[in-house]
Amino acid sequence: MAKLSSSRQKALLRKYSFNVKFLMMLASICVIVFALPKQAKFSYDMEKGKIWNQKELISPYNFAILKTQSEIENDEKTALASITPIYQADDDIGSHEQDGFKSDLEVKWHNAGIKDYKKAEFVLAGDNLLKEIYNRGILNLNPKYQQNAENYKITILDKNVATDKNTADLFTKQKALAYCNQVLSSRGDLDKAFLLNLISSRLQPNLNYDNKLTSRLEKEVVDGLSLTRGMVQKGEIIVNKGSVVNDEVYQKLQSYKKAFEDNSRVTGDPRLVLIGQFLLVSIAIILLMVFLYLFRKDIYEDNRLVSLILLVVTAMLFTLSMAIKLQLPNLYYIPYCIVPIIIRILFDTRLALNIHLLVVLIAGFFVPNSFEFAYFELTAGMVSIYSIKNLIRREQFLISALIITFTYFVSFIGISFIREGSFRSIDWMDFLPFVVSVLLTLLAYPLIYIFEKVFAITSDITLIELTNTNAPLLREMAFSAPGTFQHSLQVANLAENAIYTIGGNALLVRAGALYHDIGKMENPLYFIENQSGYNPHDKLPYQESAQIIIRHVRKGIEMAQKENLPEIVIDFIRTHHGDTRVDYFYQSFLKNFPEKFVDENTFRYPGPIPFSKEGGVLMLADSVEAASRALKEPDEKSISDLVDRIIKYKLEQNQLKDSHITLKDIETIKAIFKRMLMSIYHVRIDY
Repeated sequence: MAKLSSSRQKALLRKYSFNVKFLMMLASICVIVFALPKQAKFSYDMEKGKIWNQKELISPYNFAILKTQSEIENDEKTALASITPIYQADDDIGSHEQDGFKSDLEVKWHNAGIKDYKKAEFVLAGDNLLKEIYNRGILNLNPKYQQNAENYKITILDKNVATDKNTADLFTKQKALAYCNQVLSSRGDLDKAFLLNLISSRLQPNLNYDNKLTSRLEKEVVDGLSLTRGMVQKGEIIVNKGSVVNDEVYQKLQSYKKAFEDNSRVTGDPRLVLIGQFLLVSIAIILLMVFLYLFRKDIYEDNRLVSLILLVVTAMLFTLSMAIKLQLPNLYYIPYCIVPIIIRILFDTRLALNIHLLVVLIAGFFVPNSFEFAYFELTAGMVSIYSIKNLIRREQFLISALIITFTYFVSFIGISFIREGSFRSIDWMDFLPFVVSVLLTLLAYPLIYIFEKVFAITSDITLIELTNTNAPLLREMAFSAPGTFQHSLQVANLAENAIYTIGGNALLVRAGALYHDIGKMENPLYFIENQSGYNPHDKLPYQESAQIIIRHVRKGIEMAQKENLPEIVIDFIRTHHGDTRVDYFYQSFLKNFPEKFVDENTFRYPGPIPFSKEGGVLMLADSVEAASRALKEPDEKSISDLVDRIIKYKLEQNQLKDSHITLKDIETIKAIFKRMLMSIYHVRIDY
């Protein structure tokens, strides 16, 4: 089977670009809808402590009022308090220890130094004490039941016969030994120390805590508790319009919501729910595509970038849906802010805000307390975007995380005050999910790296790395072509300040400026900034000299591609001279050989001309900085005339027609270049 060439493949992709885009949109919608919970949506938003501004709500059917969590916990606590711990009696231990006592006495009697006729008295006294102790019972106290007092009630099972006792009436090993000491102290005819030593080694619990049986009884009593209290009858008013949603009304609304959702699972038509979800998600995705078409057509026309955006949106909503289905304890554990951060760093602020808005809108249909959810996530998302507007340092991620956490905290406090009306009633553990969410948001950093590699996108993070002057190519240029390196630094400063003022990506233009002349490293001495008296062009024909100068563009592209520089940076190398002529050698040729035919293309750069605002600014900064080095006496007038002349020439040569730079921008750029060049050459300005 014949294999299509790469050009043919690209042509087919362009031809069927819309079809591919439509299929990606459809796939994204289907995945999101498939993952969403399939049940009817409760249409009322409720907030405790607020006025009910919606219509009067009348119950359409009977439903039970659910108990609050605190009521359930109190019921469980009361129920568990009614269960006494179970202890199993072991009758064999007492008789075994009594026999052991007698055996021990026989062994130790000969070394005790006591007369033999008293032996029977010692045996009888010790045996009676052990018998009395084991008849009453020995146990180990359980700290679990000593919350309010040292002693507690228990139930003793002896041959399946239950007897209620209090541990105060029973012995522990310590109490049993103390009792023996008290009894033997009144017997002057017995060696108390000898008997106590024998008895103490024979005191073992004969009442053992039965954890398994006790836990089973506790579980049974908890499971048997009712989770409801009272009923709301069909036709009964749940809440009147204009009334305050107090605790009682709020619990009725929560109970109605639960009953509605349970009822919709049974009686609702799942096909209609599916269609509704499909329509809602479709509108959101279509709006996203419309936004791209109207405001970011460059992204819209690149299906690779569209697929990345749809992947991020789909992944977030799929994660939310799975969390709902798996009944995650709190949906705020999910790092919603990761989406706007990724989109902001890979694309721009407007797109990040638009996508975050659509994601929150879709999610709001399926999370409880939709208004609270939307407020939390919209404010946090906006803050996350604003906090990394100009990403120039890696630590901004941590700073952004702290700002997002603070925003969540302020929102949490505000909503808690509205809901509870009391500072003491705030459950601070409810803020923990927001902290976890912010920590998970830091995963944006490795995800951005993955997306960059998979989708061939250049983020601000990559540009930060490229603008480090210790980068391999820049270090090599600083060593082999120091004059070009210094020129590149000055161009970077000029271009960065200009683009920052007129609006654009300052980090991108700086990276482009630093690398735009790397091709000069092939023959650095052929460029005037690297020469020190000797000029190799003096021995070359003008055409050859022009070709050497022009070749630095092609060579720079080859070097950049070999070092895997991003294509967006390589574009600056391609366009920084546009398709202008190498005028010095061209005019020299005309002057010295007026009779010869000249092919102008021999002296002209291959282009293309700059096609972005950043590229246009770099071209102007490059030309102005290079020309300023030829000024013999740089002063305010000469610098001003130079800047005006260079920029006028570029405009006349139509080098800026595709760069989206306005005439107002041109005037701003001129002013910035003049001011900075005068500062560089230490020109005193007359006031």
